[in-house]
Amino acid sequence: MSKIFEKNFWGLILGGSSGFGLASAKKLASLGMNIVVIHRDRKGSMPRIEGEFNKVRSHNVSFISINENALTTEGRCGILDHLMKEIGPNKIRLLLHSIALGNLKVIAPYNSSKIPVTSKLAHALGVSESKLQASVDQLFQEGCAQMVELATPPSYDSELVAGEEDFGQTIYNMGTSLVSWVQEMHERRLFTEDARVIGLTSEGNEIAWKGYAAVSAAKLALEAVARSIAKEFAPFGVRCNILQPGITDTPALRAIPGNAHMKARALLRNPMSRLTTPEDVGNVVALMCMDEAAWINGAIIRVDGGEHIAG
Repeated sequence: MSKIFEKNFWGLILGGSSGFGLASAKKLASLGMNIVVIHRDRKGSMPRIEGEFNKVRSHNVSFISINENALTTEGRCGILDHLMKEIGPNKIRLLLHSIALGNLKVIAPYNSSKIPVTSKLAHALGVSESKLQASVDQLFQEGCAQMVELATPPSYDSELVAGEEDFGQTIYNMGTSLVSWVQEMHERRLFTEDARVIGLTSEGNEIAWKGYAAVSAAKLALEAVARSIAKEFAPFGVRCNILQPGITDTPALRAIPGNAHMKARALLRNPMSRLTTPEDVGNVVALMCMDEAAWINGAIIRVDGGEHIAG
């Protein structure tokens, strides 16, 4: 594959050891962009992660990985000071905010008193409800998305209800922390003259998924600050946009209660008859870094194969 990015361009990815961040790192490296990945992972996970990082290195680009907390002032400043020494000013073409660290608690006690549809169906058919439910659940687990409305509903912990601290921390982690990164990178003159800042939102910015309230608030906060970055940093050559992937089977999605049901419903309504992949998103991140995308600023761009508009 031909290299399209200048050899001194760097992409800085916050949360790049899995999911969208890792897929973007691989795609950008394949096109000649040097990569910095900031991640926060335990020692036991590193053998697997290093294997993925080696795939980035295989494209013969410079690669830096930093296992550090990007969400503290000390961690952020330490990372940026290190990058000033390692790569110098005016080199970072892309800042990708791909941090998935949020609270997934419900905000009200969960009421599971509804009679399942399979109970009525079993009665109508004159068969055992337990056997019917077991058969439906097995088919669902084997990937039969059409069983989603009959499958056993997801369970939620009603004892753990999200409070103010949960909301505040999630909104900062997945939303407003982007501002501090952009401000301090600008102060250190780390951005190139034509830089791209990209954040990631989700359809949860409009839809109320149970257990997703704090993350939903964070996504809206991210979209709001991205618009302000797009306006106020534009005179300095910084473009800021948000990508909205469709439902994607990532570690972050698997942490959401009811994720199997979310995936099944998305699969059924997606006109492309498949889920979004991390690679789909990585491809668009790369497109947004090209010279030809310079006039896109302050936008929210769906990367979902038409899932959202399919209703």
